[in-house]
Amino acid sequence: MRRVVVLAASSLAVLVLAGAALLLSGDDAPQAAGVAETAPAPGDPLTPGEVRRATEIAMVGSRGHLAAGRAELLYVERDDDKAEQDSRRAEAYIYDYTADSLIVRTVDLGEGKVVKESAGKGVQPPPSPHEELRAGELLLADPKLGKAVRQAYARAAGRPLRSAADLGLRGLIYTAPSGPCATHRCVRLFVRLPGGKFLDTSRIVIDLSAGQVRTLEW
Repeated sequence: MRRVVVLAASSLAVLVLAGAALLLSGDDAPQAAGVAETAPAPGDPLTPGEVRRATEIAMVGSRGHLAAGRAELLYVERDDDKAEQDSRRAEAYIYDYTADSLIVRTVDLGEGKVVKESAGKGVQPPPSPHEELRAGELLLADPKLGKAVRQAYARAAGRPLRSAADLGLRGLIYTAPSGPCATHRCVRLFVRLPGGKFLDTSRIVIDLSAGQVRTLEW
């Protein structure tokens, strides 16, 4: 199993490239009507259908936490364990906000079940698009900062902001040597307005584990 340990990325460009490679169950376009997926070879990448099936299997037993916002499916990828080359396996990466732990579940698609699970603290893959949206929602919910974002958007777009989905959002994982963000899942959020201008959010950190907006002091 390929272990993924990603701390804070050094630049926004790195995050964009990493985010483009993620395979999230909700982002896969359905197969065109009447077109069936070709059976993949053992070494082929996961098909969209396999990603959806692996997601369903991996999240059995965690749907309550997922619905309550206490867990997040980050992405699904093919298991690269060379000892299992003849099988079709996938690894689902899930973040548990309650325990602040990354859970990796290995799904055997042939058997239709989870065959291995591991969990670890201090492991922080890049935020998923859904986490970036959630961070934007928390930012807008802040009385002072949310008002400032709405005003800046209205000036740039010439219309009111409807939701966080209207913003251009990108996030980087933020870790600190001490304090809540030493153990929590925290995100530095980059907010782009219509026209390409970025808001100054350099001192703002969104704590997804606590559901809070924090301001860095320096």
